[in-house]
Amino acid sequence: MSKEAQAAALAAEKQRLIREGELYRIKVVHAKALVGNALQPDALVHGAVEHVVCLAQSRLGGLLQPGGLQGLDVKWLMPYALTVGSYIMRKRMLKPALVLTLAAGVAAAWVRRRRTGTPTEQE
Repeated sequence: MSKEAQAAALAAEKQRLIREGELYRIKVVHAKALVGNALQPDALVHGAVEHVVCLAQSRLGGLLQPGGLQGLDVKWLMPYALTVGSYIMRKRMLKPALVLTLAAGVAAAWVRRRRTGTPTEQE
């Protein structure tokens, strides 16, 4: 290999390293911007709400059999639930709403137990 070919190869390698360094610096700036955006209060709240929704779906999914909460979209249902909850709090009907919810839960448990209980004896 001649000295000119070695110099050309060295120059090409140097240019490749310079381009890699530029790309690395761009990636670092991009990562800093992503971290800065992720640390904004609205992004943190959004992530926390997403986490709570996923946790609620996983916990409540086992309670509603069969299929869990697959047919129920919590993100779609949440605005309506907040509206109803706000109305209940505004009208100061929290205790009656809790009693009604408790009664509905007891009734649902009773119906569920009767359906899954032992069949009646037929002779």
